[in-house]
Amino acid sequence: MSAAFRQSASRIAADVGAGITSAVAVMEATLARIAAYDAVQPQVWISRASPDDLLAQARAVDARVAAGEHLPLAGVPYAAKDNIDVSGLETTAACPAFAYRPGANATVIDRLAAAGAICVGKTNLDQFATGLVGTRSPYGIPRNASNLAYVSGGSSSGSAVAVAAGLVPIALGTDTAGSGRVPAAFNHLIGFKPTKGRWPTQGLVPACRSIDCITVFSDDVADARLVDAVIAGFDPADPWSKPLADRPLAARRIGVPRRGQRLWFGDVEAEYLYDRALDVLAGLAEVVEIDMAPLQEAALLLYNGPWVAERTAAMSRILSENPDAVDPTVRTVVEAGWSKSAVELWNGIYRMAALKRQADRLLGEVDLLAFPTTGTTYRVAELLASPVALNSNLGAYTNFVNLLDMAAVAVPAGQRDNGTGFGITLIGPADSDRALLTAAEAWLAAAQLPPPPPLDLEGKMQTVKLAVVGAHLEGMPLHWQLTSRNAIFVGAFETAPTYRLYAMADSVPPKPALVFSADGAAIKVEVYELGVAEFGSFVVEVPPPLAIGTVVLADGSSVKGFVAEPRALEGAQDITHLGGWRAYIASKS
Repeated sequence: MSAAFRQSASRIAADVGAGITSAVAVMEATLARIAAYDAVQPQVWISRASPDDLLAQARAVDARVAAGEHLPLAGVPYAAKDNIDVSGLETTAACPAFAYRPGANATVIDRLAAAGAICVGKTNLDQFATGLVGTRSPYGIPRNASNLAYVSGGSSSGSAVAVAAGLVPIALGTDTAGSGRVPAAFNHLIGFKPTKGRWPTQGLVPACRSIDCITVFSDDVADARLVDAVIAGFDPADPWSKPLADRPLAARRIGVPRRGQRLWFGDVEAEYLYDRALDVLAGLAEVVEIDMAPLQEAALLLYNGPWVAERTAAMSRILSENPDAVDPTVRTVVEAGWSKSAVELWNGIYRMAALKRQADRLLGEVDLLAFPTTGTTYRVAELLASPVALNSNLGAYTNFVNLLDMAAVAVPAGQRDNGTGFGITLIGPADSDRALLTAAEAWLAAAQLPPPPPLDLEGKMQTVKLAVVGAHLEGMPLHWQLTSRNAIFVGAFETAPTYRLYAMADSVPPKPALVFSADGAAIKVEVYELGVAEFGSFVVEVPPPLAIGTVVLADGSSVKGFVAEPRALEGAQDITHLGGWRAYIASKS
């Protein structure tokens, strides 16, 4: 398959509308890409329309264009999360026992069809949209498009992968606690979550009906803006819909969490990438550290407070009549709502109103927020081993947004060494949607991010970068321990100027000790890349008083590397002034 296909919805529609190509040609190419990627991740989809039906829909679009009809999404193929009703396809919410065949489209599907877009199929999700991981579905686990060992994010897992893999240019997701933003971050995408009520939710299987939003994934902001122009608007059939409004934002002051409140869960790469993002933001506006404690408290109320009972209400029938049909993790989470009382609910509502007042005051002091979308990511194996706690970590920066009636757009902000994406989310008050999309465009123009890494088509192994400083350098006595593990030389670097180097006493062969010190200097190192298993076997062989820790390089990035216990300095010679181990060895000879 061609992993290079990244044609935008805007370009497809323009070309079909101008007769440069046809909706039929676009659909034929789409079907070929989907068929090829089925060999990698068929679990992206729960159901798809037949090729004959899709080509018939494409011919109908071409006929509308030929008749002179202006279609803003002419011939654009898209995917829809399988908790959104699409006529002719089952809605399952990733639960076969729940499945039904809707008699009509959801309002958003009708509006897309009127604009000339064609739904190719329904995508996989965390069952009943309960999860931020993508691992809670009987239809399989969609995986990160750039590294199949890692989660795609959820609950809109299949929708995100369908766009990240280049199968379709846009896909609908949903968002209650971050489901339209977390998968965008992990897969290098735009994830636009409109203000509650801006996009109709009629025809959506509810998770928490009062805060559910339908969202879109895309490769660029222009496509998200185009979809918003087509979908947004009041729907009298939807009791949660509201008239459109546009709130301007100056974007002169951007709020970010205080450093002490930032949660990284041990992910030093995420911390580094966020600091880099703040440097870019500082060139666009004044960056202001704010107290995010009220937002964190609101986030905790989503699952630890009475709002979990709203999920229970949405699933009450299947929980009562067929609980074994529900994913065990989803059931564990949602059944907690049975025990919530009306008193707890009203006390929660009162507290949320107070927290919203604090959040409104906060947004009165800054124009918008720029938070990490997530503090880390995880391998699929890790989520399967600890499904609840690690999922909760992923919602640290997302859970409060809908509860406090905010709009948000997740944007890429870099990539980890393992290929997974890191992102930030621009967050504003209700009805600031268009202004946030403008701010997102400004961010991407300033950030100048590299393109996403190639698709992982074979399930590549994660690698680890290791800095060596002494006996493992090329040409030194222990270098064989790297070459025997097929380590790849990345390059020669220097550490940050915060280390001291010592020649340990009575070490055979001679070895140095690298020690962090505020009055240190830059020390020369070599960086190698090893597979995870090879790295683990290497660490086992490291003798005390040496150890493997984290070393900060001169450019601010962090890698694994040799460090030393305090006892390594007994009788050691300080050789920091030489700048590296090779210079010390040369001085001895």
